[in-house]
Amino acid sequence: MNGVNDPPLFIKDIKPGLKNLNVVFIVLEIGRVTKTKDGHEVRSCKVADKTGSITISVWDEIGSLIQPGDIIRLTRGYASMWKGCLTLYTGRGGELQKIGEFCMVYSEVPNFSEPNPDYRGQQNKG
Repeated sequence: MNGVNDPPLFIKDIKPGLKNLNVVFIVLEIGRVTKTKDGHEVRSCKVADKTGSITISVWDEIGSLIQPGDIIRLTRGYASMWKGCLTLYTGRGGELQKIGEFCMVYSEVPNFSEPNPDYRGQQNKG
């Protein structure tokens, strides 16, 4: 079972170490390109859904195709901590698929990628 047909997870429910994530989000901003030692391009994009925002790290040519305002479905993504910040990644065999643009309700706060030393401190209020 690869979970492709599971309903998407809300950003607020993403925790470090989760795998096979399906998430639908709108792209808010694209960070500058950095190059890895072996020549890959990496972009950090700020994305959001109605529950908050998170940073996703996008590698290589797919990163150059993403535009702010795109609504994207991530399949088989995973989440981990990078420099103390929760970050979303496209897993092996995962993909980013543009499913629309501009018309999605989102909230930039809380930003779950802000440095958070006590990760367990983010209980769901409600």
